[in-house]
Parts: sequence; structure tokens; C-alpha cells
Amino acid sequence: MLEVLKELDYSPLLISLKTGIVATIVSFFVGIWLANRIARMSNRKKAVADGILTLPMVLPPTVAGFFLLLVFSRRRAFGTFLYDTCSIKIVQTWAGCVIAATVIALPLMYRNARAAFEQVDFNLICAARTLGMSERRIFWKVIIPTAAPGVASGTILTFARALGEYGATSMLAGNIAGKTGTISQKIAMVIQDGNYQVAGIWVAIIMGISFGIVVLINLVTGKRMKHVTRN
Repeated sequence: MLEVLKELDYSPLLISLKTGIVATIVSFFVGIWLANRIARMSNRKKAVADGILTLPMVLPPTVAGFFLLLVFSRRRAFGTFLYDTCSIKIVQTWAGCVIAATVIALPLMYRNARAAFEQVDFNLICAARTLGMSERRIFWKVIIPTAAPGVASGTILTFARALGEYGATSMLAGNIAGKTGTISQKIAMVIQDGNYQVAGIWVAIIMGISFGIVVLINLVTGKRMKHVTRN
């Protein structure tokens, strides 16, 4: 076992962590912005917008990857434009990993944030308005702190989903060792080779990371809830 650990290529771990962190940051800001905007819409508009944003969560990841491939492939207009104009290549690059993970994980951030925003007491918002606070200040100083537990849980789920994303990433970014090969792709590859020992090590690593993050965020959220309760 020790010899296997010493010879293990840890690049999938670094790639997965970098992808998960960047995808979570992007999903966090985009998700709470979308949640805040859509929460204010009429029920009909909200239903349509919610359906569009939730699609990546209910579709098979390979289907989402197929659509991403259609958009960013250099055989298509947008992909050609990005490469010829900005020298940006998405397919089979680390940027492809981030985009795929973000698209798949974003619905979790959006839905948790929207649910948290809708549970905020409207009287708090009205009180802040009577004090002359701007809508932006109300959002960051009143709504976000009040909805913090829901936003935190959305962030946890988003990171966990981005960390373990496989289908869309394989379609868009491929499985290039040291470049786009994530832990999930590594597990699938070594299992196909019949190397269950290495697969078990990677499974243990990703489970340990996921469990540690959940525990840490739960502790932070618990302290936050105690602080709010005391005040």
C-alpha cells in the first residue's frame, strides 16, 4: 500500500481541487445573482426561468456535455470565433473542465440560494428600506446574512458536485493526464484496467475531502446560527 501511495500520480487531485474551487466561486456569484433576480419575478416567468436553470441538474451529464461540445467546438461558429478572435480553446483544456463543472453544479447553488432568499422575512427588507438603505446594500447586509445557512449549504453541494463531476467533463475536456484528468476520470480509467487498489485509494481520497469540507462548513454555519440566535 505504501509503495502504491508513493508511486501515485496526484495530478488528478490537484486538477479536481482547482476545478472545484473555481467552479464553486463562479457558481456562487452567478447563482445568488440569478436567485435574487428570479425570486422577484412573477410565477409564470419564474417557472420558465427555473426550468431552464434546473435542466443541467435533471439531464444526464453526458447530454449537457454534448450541448457544451456543440457550443464550444471549433467546428461550430462560437468555438471558431473564440479561437480565431481571442485565441481561446475550450475543448480538451482545463477551461473546459471548469465550464463543464460550473454548468452541472450551478443549479444546486441557484436552487438553494433562491429557497433561502424566499424564506427571508420581508419585514426586515421593509425596515431596511425605511432606514434609507439601497437595494444593493440591503441584499448584501440583510438578505445574504439572513439566508446564510441556505447559501452555505448550496455552496457545499456545489463544490461537492463540481469536485466529482464526470460526464460533461469527459465530453468537453476529455481525459488528458496532467491536464484535464480529474479524480472521477482517473477512477473510471483504473477500474477499466482492473486496478481496484488504486481506484480504492482515489475513492477514499475524494470521500475524505468531501466529508472534511461538509464538517468544516457545518461547524462554521453552526457558529453563525448561534451568533444570530443570541442577537
